[in-house]
Amino acid sequence: MTVLRRFQSIKPVILSLAIVLGFVLHCPAAKAAETETAVLAGGCFWCVEADFEKLPGVTDAVSGYTGGTVADPTYRQVSRGGTGHSEAVQIIFDPDVITYRQILDLFLRSIDPLDDGGQFCDRGHTYAPMIFVLDDAQKAVAEDAVAQAKADLGRRIRVPIRDASTFYPAEEYHQDYYKQTSVVLTRFGPQSKADAYKKYRKGCGRDARVKAVWGDAGSFLEE
Repeated sequence: MTVLRRFQSIKPVILSLAIVLGFVLHCPAAKAAETETAVLAGGCFWCVEADFEKLPGVTDAVSGYTGGTVADPTYRQVSRGGTGHSEAVQIIFDPDVITYRQILDLFLRSIDPLDDGGQFCDRGHTYAPMIFVLDDAQKAVAEDAVAQAKADLGRRIRVPIRDASTFYPAEEYHQDYYKQTSVVLTRFGPQSKADAYKKYRKGCGRDARVKAVWGDAGSFLEE
């Protein structure tokens, strides 16, 4: 068989492969989903992470620290104060499933937006609510969401909108705390982290206060 005839015999196979490859490259279902990021501070990051990981369209929620001046801070440093950092959560989401505005509306109704001195039983700057925006588009959406919350409550909303800075993931110990089965020693005795989280959330009065502020419009209520 000559080289020409051999090429002619395999040409249909090459053409078929090219068609399949072209379909894969151009088929929307084959493309990786485009994601966006929201960075929110709403008191204890265990609770914010637990709430938002439940949402369809949220692919990940990471507890961490942001807004301060200390690089690679530890939980101990942030808790002591002086770093400028807040406990925050980085939320990765698919905007085709849930929008940034929807996330902000749920967030504002899952906290006490009237309190900028902390949240619930956790006090101080570290736990104060904030929205960290990544660009001007997010800032505009955040301003609208805060304005709507103000209109709904008829009260001043004390949730500042700040430009995002470096986000530092918290120690592995804190990630997915609400669903971990490892045992820790608490004031209630030895508890799984999941059980300790539930007792902390209730004892801190998070859901009770959200219910008091927002009524049935409150988000993620567990009571």
